Amino acid sequence: MAVFVALGAFVMTLVGGWTAGRVTDRRHLVLGLAGGLMLGVVGLDLLPEALEAAGGPVFGVPAALLLAVAGFLFAHVVERLLALRRAAHGGAEHAEGRVPQVGLTAAAAMVGHSVMDGVAIGAAFQVDQGMGAAVAVAVVAHDFADGFNTYTITRLYGNARRKAVAMLFADAVAPVVGAATTLAFTIPEQLLGGYLGFFGGALLYLAAAEILPEAHHDHPARSTLLCTVAGAAFIWLVVGLAE
Repeated sequence: MAVFVALGAFVMTLVGGWTAGRVTDRRHLVLGLAGGLMLGVVGLDLLPEALEAAGGPVFGVPAALLLAVAGFLFAHVVERLLALRRAAHGGAEHAEGRVPQVGLTAAAAMVGHSVMDGVAIGAAFQVDQGMGAAVAVAVVAHDFADGFNTYTITRLYGNARRKAVAMLFADAVAPVVGAATTLAFTIPEQLLGGYLGFFGGALLYLAAAEILPEAHHDHPARSTLLCTVAGAAFIWLVVGLAE
């Protein structure tokens, strides 16, 4: 059942990526929506789950929040190091100053997160059918956002369309792989919570420092802002329906 449900996540991920690819003439709206989806996923889905699962505080601060800050800083450091490395070797950045490898790294992180989505589905079904169904609804619904963001962020950093499609397909397959692994083992809850916190911090950096500024750079329009709010509101709706 878990693997079958994960196939729904596979389809929704592809639909999300296809949607992002079809609206390239409204790039600022796509980026605004992607930024809102990311902010919603981090603030309304990943961090609350991480706070519940990652364990107690470390020196007065919840472990999940410490790992979120670490993830944010990690994403920033990786981007800067890749940019400096290419500059030192005479490599050209993307026309807008963006390093393609950063987009691929971010997309790979999205794929890794989608694997964990599949694991979450499988683990929930191991508890009982009701919990499995609730988790499945949340994962399948927000995998539309995952596919949308994976394609968008790969292209944002100047990667070719074929690479974006390849990362999108990998992201679509990932939940099925993750669900299948739960037939053999499960991941400890505390370790899963720590991962969610770290990944949430990295996503927050990409949304706040990269995607949203780019969305408003050439088109500081009200419609772009509305797309951002709509993206966050959509994730709120998904989380609320899954409760």
